[in-house]
Formats: sequence, structure tokens, C-alpha cells
Amino acid sequence: MDKGYISNYLKETGQIAQMISVDDINKCIGILKDTKKGEGRLFILGVGGSAANASHAVNDFRKISGIETYAPTDNVAELSARTNDDGWDSTFVEWLKTSKISATDVVLVLSVGGGSEGTSVNIINALKLAKERGAKILSIVSKDGGYARMISDVCILIPVISNVRITPHAEEWQGIIWHLMVNAMVE
Repeated sequence: MDKGYISNYLKETGQIAQMISVDDINKCIGILKDTKKGEGRLFILGVGGSAANASHAVNDFRKISGIETYAPTDNVAELSARTNDDGWDSTFVEWLKTSKISATDVVLVLSVGGGSEGTSVNIINALKLAKERGAKILSIVSKDGGYARMISDVCILIPVISNVRITPHAEEWQGIIWHLMVNAMVE
């Protein structure tokens, strides 16, 4: 492997660390603590690699932070049935309706682009419902943040350092930030 590539990748990761908004992370932690105190739930939405991150984050928020947490992508039978019967774009919104999302709950979006016309439409539709129901919306996204950034109560934006490594940096930083938040809730 080219050591220059490795050094450059790690350098980029360090640059991102210097640019992340500590204030936005702190605001997210405050909202999550309030949600836990109010016995609300946390719903984590992500697709692709971000869905895998959502599943891991569900475990950590439940086990370590003690907040009731779910991700629709963890139930592949329901997810695939909804996709087959009603289409991908409605998968998350219908799942949130069945979960009776309310103003005591929080939705956390993990996404590279945050949703835009034709991309991650299932996230966009779910966020519209969450906002209608008065739920708080948090997001960890990159690029310009997309729809998630526009509608979020707090958005942690992962800066783009390299156009060819937007996705790996966005998804690695989702993990770093949710681990930070989980552990900050128990400190």
C-alpha cells in the first residue's frame, strides 16, 4: 500500500477533527439528555453504510446511555415488505407512523448527503413527518447537508476535505460523533 495515501487519509481525518462544531455536538447531547429524562425515544435513520452505523448506534444508545432507541433498518423483514408493497420512498415514514412518533421523540439522521431530490427520499419523507409531529431532528451529514440540514434542530456537518473521500469520511465521522455523544451522556 502507498504510505502517502495512508498518511494523506489520516491527515484529512485530523483536519476534519479540527473543523467539527463542538457547539453543535454539545447541543445534540443536551437534546438527547432531555429526551431520555422525558422518557422519549430515539429513532436513527440511515441507508447503506449509514444504516450499518445506525444499527451499531442503536446498541450503544440503548446499552450505554440507557435511552430507548430504534432503527427501521434493523427489521429487514418489515423493511423489505414495505419496500416491496409500497416502495422505498415510504419505508421510513410508514415505520415512524406505526411507532407513533411524537413530540417527546428525537430522530437522528446519519447520511452522507442528507437527502435531496431523488436521493434518500425515504429519509426526507420521514423527516417531514417527524417535524409535523413535533419531534426533534438531529443529523450528522456531509456535503451541503441536504434536506436533513435544512430541517434539523441541530446538524453536525462533516466538512468535505477530499471530493474522492466524502463517503468514507462522512461515515467514519458518524461513528466518532455518536460514540462521543453516547459516552458524554453517562459522564
